[in-house]
Formats: sequence, C-alpha cells, structure tokens
Amino acid sequence: MAIEPKNKQILALSISKERNMFVAERFIAGLVRIHGNHTVSTDGGTWYPQACRFLKLKHHLHSPFEKSIVEITLQYFKDRTESFDDYFPCRKKNCKLKHVRNWLQLFVDHHNRELEDVK
Repeated sequence: MAIEPKNKQILALSISKERNMFVAERFIAGLVRIHGNHTVSTDGGTWYPQACRFLKLKHHLHSPFEKSIVEITLQYFKDRTESFDDYFPCRKKNCKLKHVRNWLQLFVDHHNRELEDVK
C-alpha cells in the first residue's frame, strides 16, 4: 500500500503472496507511471531499497513520526478488511481473490473520498 503521509490518501494498493524485490519493483514502477519520480519512504523491508536502486529512485526510511501515521492508517485498513471478511467470507475453492481486489478498490475509493469531504 502506498499512502501519502500528509493527508493519508491511499495512492495505490496491491496484494501479493510474495514479498520480494520483484514485487516491490513492479508496485513502485506503477506508482512512478501515475505520479512521477519521487523519493520512496518505506518501513525498512529489505526489498524496497533494492527496488529503488533498480528504478533509480531515492529511498528513505520512515522517521518514527511518519511510521506512526502510516501504521495508524494501515491498522484502520486492516481492521476494516478483517470485519468485511468476518461478514462475507469466501467459500470458493482455488479462489483467485478477484472479489477481494474489487472490495479493496471500493474501500480505497471510499477512504479517499471521505478525506476529500473533510477538507
């Protein structure tokens, strides 16, 4: 998940079974296509600096303050996702998670719209 730390807007979201440099590079490259080149701030996952070097982007580790803002937003997101799963669990065998991706996009759109309404 990519979050704009000042206004807490969710810029992008991706789910993956793996966490590695290739997944991070693909995710960050998508952000660059949409938002242009910016410094990438992360929580310290070892795959992010590698992906940033590959993409020739500056990498920065979150300060404790930045990390707390992002963690609060992520926890909010995780709580809502878990609540949704409690009420609407998937019962499909070999699920490809399309319904989860659709719900996540709906959540991101709603979250960002609420932030705009507060302004």
